[in-house]
Amino acid sequence: MGKGKRETGTWSQRDETSFLPMTKVTRTYLQLTSSDDLVRGQVEQPAGACVERCFPVPPELFRELYARVGTAYRWHDRDEWTDAQVASRFTTELVTLYQLTIDGERAGFYELERHDDGSVEIVLFGLLAEFAGRGLGKWLLVDAVERAWSLGAGRVWLHTCTLDSPAAKPNYLARGFQTYATEEYEIAD
Repeated sequence: MGKGKRETGTWSQRDETSFLPMTKVTRTYLQLTSSDDLVRGQVEQPAGACVERCFPVPPELFRELYARVGTAYRWHDRDEWTDAQVASRFTTELVTLYQLTIDGERAGFYELERHDDGSVEIVLFGLLAEFAGRGLGKWLLVDAVERAWSLGAGRVWLHTCTLDSPAAKPNYLARGFQTYATEEYEIAD
């Protein structure tokens, strides 16, 4: 049979994706191996800024932050999570969610996860679009890293990719993070 024809009434995964345009993505893993490596620079707490741990984490709050920050960057891994999945993720001291507000308005968030190897991962990190470009990401990243070290981290790490904000990787590097691995993959557009 010719390409594009069905043999059994369903398309194979290979056939479905062979017609879709693909985007090449580079994921970069970065780390700080000492608290002394954090470059705080001239980063000061913005007026009206407050970062608080969310506990318990209401599923609707998590979904709002995840969607409002991540949709522009193709964060979709958790789009279909049930309330039980969200609750399960944030019920231990190993995973914590922090929300940034500016004058009481939601502005961003980050998620920290402690791993068995003694490291703390900044799993999710981002600002809502209307708060981007104000220098808040620098301050929020310093806050996330300091909280990670306060959890007893032997190393703080994260990953970013070419789908993320163009300001993300330069911010990580400016705060002292060093690249330790990269990988490439493709996703369907």
